[in-house]
Amino acid sequence: FHTQGLVDLGATARNEHGYIIAQAPHGLTGAHIELEFPSVGATENIMTAATLARGVTTIDNAAREPDVVDVGNFLNAMGAQIEGLGTPTLTIRGVAALHPADHSAIPDRIVTGTWAFAAAMTQGDIAIHGARPHDLELPLEKLVSAGAVITTIPDGVRVTMSRRPSAIDVSTLPYPGFPTDLQPFVITLNSIADGNALVTENVFEGRFMFVNELVRLGAQIRVDGHHAAITGVSRLSSAPVVASDIRAGAGLVLAGLVAEGTTFVEGAYHVDRGYPKFAEQLTALGARVSRVD
Repeated sequence: FHTQGLVDLGATARNEHGYIIAQAPHGLTGAHIELEFPSVGATENIMTAATLARGVTTIDNAAREPDVVDVGNFLNAMGAQIEGLGTPTLTIRGVAALHPADHSAIPDRIVTGTWAFAAAMTQGDIAIHGARPHDLELPLEKLVSAGAVITTIPDGVRVTMSRRPSAIDVSTLPYPGFPTDLQPFVITLNSIADGNALVTENVFEGRFMFVNELVRLGAQIRVDGHHAAITGVSRLSSAPVVASDIRAGAGLVLAGLVAEGTTFVEGAYHVDRGYPKFAEQLTALGARVSRVD
């Protein structure tokens, strides 16, 4: 999606020894681009490139995530002319140059969701400050179905859980559907939930890679293609596990919080990419988490 969008704008792009080499010695020219899938990264890259292209660019089936809207608002503040942010069709009129501008990035909704699921899994009470709950309407609704109490506070959201969570079915979809980046936390929560659940992954093909690590902790999960069937157990047990990516790593850390004994999660550098000072924040909330070099 990324490279084809640039090619459609007049660039050349090739894969060379694992690197993408893209060039546009004569500049870019506006084009009509229809994405096969509403990819966040592809939408942002094409939108950004099109701001300085000659003419008008339209992107159909564009991603609608708040993150895309935020990038578009930032570009517009710098002088870009982007219309349709938050809708499936973007229209970008190329400008000659951009100028400096001040901009505050929106809160990371996936980090907010991670803490929300952490509260639900551990039967805890977490106030998440600086969050925008309206960016997470569906995940928060699912947590309410699991038994959590969600309260909006002046600068964020508070999540409280006072019992074992109920199992919840989830099917991931592009925004405003359930975000694929929160899917590992759904599976982890369902691993200790009361009942059976079915989780369907429609966005990221490799998102179930961490399931085998949860099984090592005692989870009862069966994967069949894009579906994962989970039967909740009362408690997980400790074991050494390996994180394969950011969300899988964070999910395994949360699983370790509700497992008996000490759980070692290898590959903490993945978690660091998305959660600075994750261990310190968990410790401040009462968890016993330490880094081992």
